[in-house]
Amino acid sequence: MSKAEAEEITDRAPQVRRTVTRTLVVLAGMFVFAFALVPLYDVFCQVTGLNGKTSASAQTLANQDADMSRTVNMQFITRSSAGLPWQLEAHTRQVQVHPGASVEVYFTFTNLSDRTMVARAVPSVTPSEAATHLRKLACFCFQNQQLGPGESFKAPLVFQLTRELPDDIRTVTMVYTLHPQDSGPRQVQVSDPTFDQWLAGHVSALDLAMDNS
Repeated sequence: MSKAEAEEITDRAPQVRRTVTRTLVVLAGMFVFAFALVPLYDVFCQVTGLNGKTSASAQTLANQDADMSRTVNMQFITRSSAGLPWQLEAHTRQVQVHPGASVEVYFTFTNLSDRTMVARAVPSVTPSEAATHLRKLACFCFQNQQLGPGESFKAPLVFQLTRELPDDIRTVTMVYTLHPQDSGPRQVQVSDPTFDQWLAGHVSALDLAMDNS
């Protein structure tokens, strides 16, 4: 190697190092972005209702009167993922809902296996446009559920379809799919302060109606 070639290589060494450094930084950024993309996508879906995803935490109900001139058919479908020996049963397969009104329905989990297992019910809504107008005050889907062998468990769903639901939506279908989980104690959002306040008002209204009857 000639002296001129050696000097050229020496002069180019800092440029090569800068190029390598920039490439590594770009690759690291791409890795971080790809890692964060899934949770960001989930948040985006929950906010916009894309793919029928609904909120994963309790929501306050909209302060609005029920639209008695309009009725929406709310359907509930339950299923278990492959290999999970659980059953989730909706006590009411469909209910007629007035937008703006709060509705309470019940579901029962049953562990059909001979061992303690943990599962979670993941909801989706069809049509997806309805997801942003569905508000869940109390839902078993907010946490994992743990059941012993052959054990059953009854849990509530308190929800509201807001009056802003598009007029052309006449039927809303909510699908709950059970998925196995690694761990997690049984928890149901029935002790949430917002739910307790709603329940107290609901019971008071019923008591008042009975006293006036």
